[in-house]
Amino acid sequence: MDFNLFMNDVVDVARTDIKEAGYEELTTPEEVDTALSREGTTLVMVNSVCGCAGGVARPAAANAIHYDKRPDHLVTVFAGQDREATEEARTYFKGFPPSSPSFAFLKDGEIVTMIERHDIEGFTAMDVVGKLQNLFDEYCEEV
Repeated sequence: MDFNLFMNDVVDVARTDIKEAGYEELTTPEEVDTALSREGTTLVMVNSVCGCAGGVARPAAANAIHYDKRPDHLVTVFAGQDREATEEARTYFKGFPPSSPSFAFLKDGEIVTMIERHDIEGFTAMDVVGKLQNLFDEYCEEV
């Protein structure tokens, strides 16, 4: 099997999972700036094909949003794939080192907090859902 074809399949599945969950995919720095400067609350899922953590983060991202409170905007960038978009998104995450997969929570374009890879790796998807929903309880309005 051709390794590059295999990796393209893995990337395609990871992209599709998040888009089908309702996240807006940002692939250019311009899309990132437009999306992250919007008013309201924004959850940024920094997607990654990284083994265990990616396999926890994607289901958590998909399931956490089925809740009474949720961010106004759901967006995603793909680390290691859409490099320029990811680098631009990380300029909004002041005070946090690059981490993927991860979740950044912004309000009116300003970073509030992050759930970093070390908060995901070694935890279950339901643990991460709980962490995300705790953020939603604190910062989001009921839908």
